[in-house]
Amino acid sequence: MEDEILRVEQAAPHWHVLHVAPNQEKKVAIHLVHCSVEHFLPLYPERSRWSDRSVTLERPLFPGYIFVRFARASRRTVISLPGALRVLGKAGNDVVEAEEIERIRAALASGYILRPHLAVTVGTRVRVRSGIFAGAEGMVVELRSSCKVVISMSAVKQCYSLETEMRNVDILDKKAIRTVPNAPLPGQYQLKR
Repeated sequence: MEDEILRVEQAAPHWHVLHVAPNQEKKVAIHLVHCSVEHFLPLYPERSRWSDRSVTLERPLFPGYIFVRFARASRRTVISLPGALRVLGKAGNDVVEAEEIERIRAALASGYILRPHLAVTVGTRVRVRSGIFAGAEGMVVELRSSCKVVISMSAVKQCYSLETEMRNVDILDKKAIRTVPNAPLPGQYQLKR
């Protein structure tokens, strides 16, 4: 029985997360190919406007990370590659389920639009990107299909909420600051013009 488990583990090692140097994902992926290490670097297309033209670039879905599958004996080879920093988890024990990797692969192959997104939680400071409230800063107080942001108007020491789509806000940081010493509630922000 133990021999069967050992054979299965060696035949299908788990996916690990390899942390790589900034903007080195594609270079490390090339080194992994040369070392015959199975890896997955999910990329998405992004239009970028340069001074003289627009181009479509392929950017990593998870900047700074590549998923790798290797036998325990190959660990040293993987982390010694140029641009590789470390395998995440204590002694490389944290793994990603194969189903999760396959789901991302299938979605990208089927044309689903996947984009990186910062984790937004209740209490996160944000700035509205566009529309009549462009530039207004506030705090996320509710998340559903849209995001409810509370904006403070310090002159009257009152607040109001704005419901907007997640793509319409930029994350500032999670620290709550007071703009006026006697602000009505902690973590609410002044409307900036």
